[in-house]
Amino acid sequence: MYKNVTRNKINTFIIMFFFLALAFGIGWAVYYFTYNSLFLVIVPVLAFIYAFIQYFGAAKIALAVSGAKLADPHAFPQLYNSVENITMTMGLPMPKVYIINDPAPNAFATGRNPKDGHIAVTSGLLDLMDKRELEGVLSHEMSHIKNYDILVSTIVFGLVSAISWICDIFLRMMIFGNVRSSRRDNGGNFLMIFYVIAAILVPLIAVLVQLAVSRQREYLADATGALVMRDPDGLAEALEKLETAEKPMLRQNTATSHLFFVNPLSRGNFISKLFSTHPPLADRIARLKASSGQF
Repeated sequence: MYKNVTRNKINTFIIMFFFLALAFGIGWAVYYFTYNSLFLVIVPVLAFIYAFIQYFGAAKIALAVSGAKLADPHAFPQLYNSVENITMTMGLPMPKVYIINDPAPNAFATGRNPKDGHIAVTSGLLDLMDKRELEGVLSHEMSHIKNYDILVSTIVFGLVSAISWICDIFLRMMIFGNVRSSRRDNGGNFLMIFYVIAAILVPLIAVLVQLAVSRQREYLADATGALVMRDPDGLAEALEKLETAEKPMLRQNTATSHLFFVNPLSRGNFISKLFSTHPPLADRIARLKASSGQF
């Protein structure tokens, strides 16, 4: 478990380094075609500032994008009691608890570390789950906090958004800024081609990065939650309910989809499922049931 925590911290810095390198590459490409050396400085500086802001603010952004509101302990006593029991069992600080007014059953955890933990659940999840199943879902999300998965997931969310943001800004600058006046012949044309390719590749790169940090962490969180609660069947039963009641959330965002307990996006074809940030529910259920006898 401690190896996973250390690995997640290392992965965070690797992802941030990759992001800054990519931002510098974009700045160099613009400079190459425009001869404006300011881009070599402006893009990396903006990228660094954005990465810094995202490190400290991405959790709040993810909560805002998802429409999460702080839950009133008096209005949701069972939810608060369950979270408190699980945090004491895991030896973690009490996270802030949020409610998302959405009929789709789902939940997610975010934050930089256990002291900055946040857990959000949808109203649909509370309506669907009984106490045992709800604790199974919450133990999974608390495991993300315990294993520092939320640090990696939060940084991925922020940097994926930043790359898209940078590409969008310079695409608009190219369209409205008359880049065709470049001193290189056809420089504007080449730059147009570069950004069209970037517009295609950036979403693909984002999905691949999210896949790299998401699927195995979901399996690990399932196993950790089952181990801590000594009840893999509770989590398995919650997943079985979600398998039949699975439906997309009203507020969908691909940048935050990897944070959720189950895929919050619309069901798609084979290709979209292949590139899903979540492992198949049937596989997660099978693993949990296989471990049932060990408890």
